Amino acid sequence: MQLQQAERKKAFIKMALQSCAGGGKSYSALLLAHGLCNNWQKIAVIDAENNSASLYAHLGAYNVLDLQPPFSPERYIQAIQTCIEAEMEVIIIDGISQEWDYIIEEHSKLTGNSFTNWSKFTPRHNAFIQKMLQTKAHIIAAIRTKQDYVLNEKNGKMVPEKVGLKGVMRDSTDYEFTLVFDLDVKHYATASKDRTSLFMDLPAFQISQDTGKILAAWCNQGKAQVQEREDTYIEPDALLEQIYACQDVDTLKDLYMSLDVITQKEYNVDFSTRKNQLVYVPPQTYSTNGTHRS
Repeated sequence: MQLQQAERKKAFIKMALQSCAGGGKSYSALLLAHGLCNNWQKIAVIDAENNSASLYAHLGAYNVLDLQPPFSPERYIQAIQTCIEAEMEVIIIDGISQEWDYIIEEHSKLTGNSFTNWSKFTPRHNAFIQKMLQTKAHIIAAIRTKQDYVLNEKNGKMVPEKVGLKGVMRDSTDYEFTLVFDLDVKHYATASKDRTSLFMDLPAFQISQDTGKILAAWCNQGKAQVQEREDTYIEPDALLEQIYACQDVDTLKDLYMSLDVITQKEYNVDFSTRKNQLVYVPPQTYSTNGTHRS
């Protein structure tokens, strides 16, 4: 055992997208993936959704691994390994709820003590989770959600009540991921878990390739990247002065592009405000005789 100073190293994002059917998990995952690596040929989709991944082939030449039943943990592990051996940089697993459905179904077939029987399946499931977490590639996992209920007492009777959506996966699996986006029926995302601190306080937004680029910048902030950012760091007040000192949109854009992606995100509101100020044209008013009046 040896203590060493904590040091930020290049990271591989392990994230999940949760939604009900039609929430946009597959499409959003592909946009995120391209933002992360900027190369469609380095993206692989492990498709357990009956060939649905190919519906978005117009986006780019990404790779698809068609995963057929049974959706056992071992088949998922093998599929991930195939992607790694092919040197994929981003692996989309669409989706992982099928693995948990398989576990539940196989467990229900066993007779005897239910608690004891779980000892046959928990190690297999954990091996799949660890394969995702330890893989040296970005992982984007899609999780189906369903309506969740709790039993509450009313008038002396226990009645079920809706309490929102719950991911079809073993309880607490979402805690294994660095980032979890919940997608609504209009494809807007909110972060229900975010160790990157990039999205937690943001209002609902639609995922784009820029979202992936922001994550890529965070993942690449190893020691060298942190030092580079420190060398080019601008004090917040000084940066605000530069933003509002810009007298045209082109100058403002040049300043924006000179910053790293994380700083761009931090000051996006100020850049947008200044841009609106620069392009705003005051409405003209006219006198009663039709002549222009300033």
